[in-house]
Amino acid sequence: MYSKRTRSSYRTYIRRKRLIISAGVLAVAGIITAASIQLAERFSGAAKGERKELLRLWESGSFDEVYSQSQIALASRPMDYFLLTMRGFSAYQLGISQINSLNAERYFDDCVWALRKAFLLKNAANDGRLYYVLGKAYNYKGESYADLSVKYLEKARDLSYNAADIPEYLGLAYAAMGDYRNSVAAFAEALGMQGRGEDGFLKENLPDDHPPGLLLLSIARSYLALDEFEQARAYLQRCIDVSLDSRTILSARLLLSEVLRKLGDNDGAKQPLMDILGEVGEHAEAHYQLGELYALQGDTVRARAEWRLAVRADPAHLKARTRLSM
Repeated sequence: MYSKRTRSSYRTYIRRKRLIISAGVLAVAGIITAASIQLAERFSGAAKGERKELLRLWESGSFDEVYSQSQIALASRPMDYFLLTMRGFSAYQLGISQINSLNAERYFDDCVWALRKAFLLKNAANDGRLYYVLGKAYNYKGESYADLSVKYLEKARDLSYNAADIPEYLGLAYAAMGDYRNSVAAFAEALGMQGRGEDGFLKENLPDDHPPGLLLLSIARSYLALDEFEQARAYLQRCIDVSLDSRTILSARLLLSEVLRKLGDNDGAKQPLMDILGEVGEHAEAHYQLGELYALQGDTVRARAEWRLAVRADPAHLKARTRLSM
């Protein structure tokens, strides 16, 4: 149903989308609420002062200090619910701030360890914050953990913890699982939460700080995976119309050409590729796909010319080089 190349492209997109999400997250500071302060105030003496200091560090954005100090405190009180949650939440914050993926993985592992241990305590039973952060941590750990990401994010919502970014993370997780129907539903919900209409399309006259392009592209990719090409085409066209990001528009045009080809409209499939070449100049993948369309129409001379242009634009473009060697 869904080509190996397209599946690989979708996985690459999901990884890039996670980076975009993490760049937009300033903090999960909102999860440390008055309930945490009340919990801290139940203790007296050194314990009370220790907890207030951890909250002060958290509120100041010193997540590395919260992380290290909670680790020290856990050495003597390994089953302290407050310390475990602070350890897990700070590990998550440090994880999303990492550039090196190995460093990020270490922090996400620590987040999972701390919060899963906190689940052993009765305080966790109705604490949606833990399920929310744990679900996002599993999301960042990769596709093999997508089912756990869905499990804990859905549990957070069951506990009425309805953070605004849950639908988008669910969309990514469902897509990684290959559950594209639920992926579409989740991404459409995320789009709706940004002020879109019931059909998922952008309403008119929204402020410029509402970037719907990536969500529209995500929905289109899931519809393509479902072989629902007309729906995919509609969302890709809307993405091109409303997106302000040139890379998102370029990705949408490449995918739109593929969708139109699958619909049997080879002539129409050329136009998005020509639009790319007209706007950005030489583009290896656009030339390659244009060559494929000419080949489908039996025009091998123009097809090979486009493949040569693809190789000239990117000498490492394997598909075009393979075509020229045939």
